[in-house]
Amino acid sequence: MFTYSGLELKLKENNIGRSDLTKILGLSSRTVAKIGKGEKLSKKVMEKLSAYFGCEPDQLCREISSNPILQSLRDEKQIRLSGGLYHELQVRMTYNSNHIEGSRLTEDQTRLIFETNTLNVGDGVLVDDILETVHHFRAIDYVIDIADEELSEEIIKELHYILKHDTKDSTLEWFVVGGYKKRPNMVGGHETTKPEEVEAQMKKLLEKYNAKSEKTIKDIIAFHADFEMIHPFQDGNGRVGRLVALKECLRFNIMPFIIEDGKKAFYYRGLSEWNREKGWLIDTCLDGQDVFKKLIEQFEIKGEKTL
Repeated sequence: MFTYSGLELKLKENNIGRSDLTKILGLSSRTVAKIGKGEKLSKKVMEKLSAYFGCEPDQLCREISSNPILQSLRDEKQIRLSGGLYHELQVRMTYNSNHIEGSRLTEDQTRLIFETNTLNVGDGVLVDDILETVHHFRAIDYVIDIADEELSEEIIKELHYILKHDTKDSTLEWFVVGGYKKRPNMVGGHETTKPEEVEAQMKKLLEKYNAKSEKTIKDIIAFHADFEMIHPFQDGNGRVGRLVALKECLRFNIMPFIIEDGKKAFYYRGLSEWNREKGWLIDTCLDGQDVFKKLIEQFEIKGEKTL
């Protein structure tokens, strides 16, 4: 669903009606009718409208999501609302996801970076920890922006690029930022997919996942586990995987989950034993849904499906 409140305001300011657009811009009556029905207009039409009114397309039209959580995140992101759901998601998911991977920044330091773009540096703080915290904020922004799009290799690679560009790893000749690994790696003592097989395995995984038009939380968890088993990037796989899970939960109106650092051992066990016992990872992620549910309840936002 789309709202054209910005366009209606421009029409009023210029003392013209919707029907006048057929003569002024050569739009068809069918196209003009879409505006009243809240249907999507083509990129070409939006460019015509924005050029005529001398503004950006997003000032004329914006999409309204049927997912109240996603819509709240987009609204709060747009105005950079302090202290809301968007704010807390940024701080809590970034802190926990990075801490699981070894970041030394505390939650308070993470919050300070998000809120003030400053940091009181203490002993042992690494530059990469700071960079990857800021990058993770931008990655969540990206997820919110493209949540409705079908999951693709391009999206997954872009998330990796956002997270790892300008870090120390990016200076290494053999480390590919925004691209699949060149060297073999292991996770939790387990072998992962060989570099030369990664692209084929990722295409196969995405084809299988995208074949289902509707997803459940268990489908998303299964994709996450299989993605981590492939381990397509040299580093950053866990964070990318959890961001992908966030995106897909928002896309399918499913309660997202935040894996807390304190549950790291259960989370790793679930991933490690996925092929033998799926319940451990599923239970950990469902616990993470409870974490997110408590968060949205503070802001009186009604979430949707959990299973």
